[in-house]
Amino acid sequence: MVNKLLENKFFAFLKLIRIENLLILVFTMACMRYFVIESLFTKIYFSEGLFWVLVLGTVFIAAAGYIINDYFDYKTDSINHPETVVIDKAINRRFAMLLHIIFNAIGLLLGAFLAYECYALRLVLFQLVAIVLLWFYSTNFKKQLLTGNIVIALLTALIPIMPLAYEVLSGLHVNSAYFDESPDKIKLSTIIIFLFSGFAFLTSLIREIIKDMEDFKGDIQTGCKTMPISWGIISTKVFCFFLIVITIGLLSFSILKLWHWQQKPASFYLIMTVLFPLLMLLFLVIRAKTPQHFKMTSLFLKFIMLFGIAFTFLIKLIYEQY
Repeated sequence: MVNKLLENKFFAFLKLIRIENLLILVFTMACMRYFVIESLFTKIYFSEGLFWVLVLGTVFIAAAGYIINDYFDYKTDSINHPETVVIDKAINRRFAMLLHIIFNAIGLLLGAFLAYECYALRLVLFQLVAIVLLWFYSTNFKKQLLTGNIVIALLTALIPIMPLAYEVLSGLHVNSAYFDESPDKIKLSTIIIFLFSGFAFLTSLIREIIKDMEDFKGDIQTGCKTMPISWGIISTKVFCFFLIVITIGLLSFSILKLWHWQQKPASFYLIMTVLFPLLMLLFLVIRAKTPQHFKMTSLFLKFIMLFGIAFTFLIKLIYEQY
């Protein structure tokens, strides 16, 4: 059924650009904007229209990254996931490269437009750095020990920060006394968003390592030097285990803080939807043996990440009470 579905060029295109991951990207940025920034900031300077231009540009660059990754990863994917390969089947390699160039160009132009509108040309570095890193990730970094994993984790961590960066720089251009308007709220929102960014970095790094264990067979045949190949599956599991423990420890500290601030519903939400699932993830990683096990573990972690992002809605409810 999967093969038949991917024979359709439209569904093959959606698979190529990882439409589900792009929707999560949009969801993340929207949550930061509407549930954190708009809830805490006294006045919003980065307009809603420009915000959605930022989201669109980010989506195009991310989609281009997925395309070029599949382009260069064709041989490995043909071994690891032959049933889901669309390059050279439903979608021609040259057409895929053309899409990559066009999507990056659109993303970069939108980034330049936003930088101009915000009177902060340095903002276009977000798009430039992302394009360069995604190219080198696909061509080089992905095959190296930890380098590719860290690059993707860093890019994932940037996604919650971007709406904040554009809002702050837009505000500074319009109002030189921007930080004097509501310094406590700006500081609080910055702390909250950087906490989400840290969560995104750790969970994304864990997920990338789990995916490397899933793709062990194809990676070793194509000369990759990923952690499972360089260290072995058992040592990689141990490393992954400690990353999850660190994430659980930091999350537990945040939950205790919320409890101390009398935010019990928020504490219960994090315990039930993020903390307990992370504890379950420890056992899933330990017990995983086959590529299918690692695939299900990776998918489970993606849902944990989604529930973590959705916590922003509770932040909005908390601050509407005050």
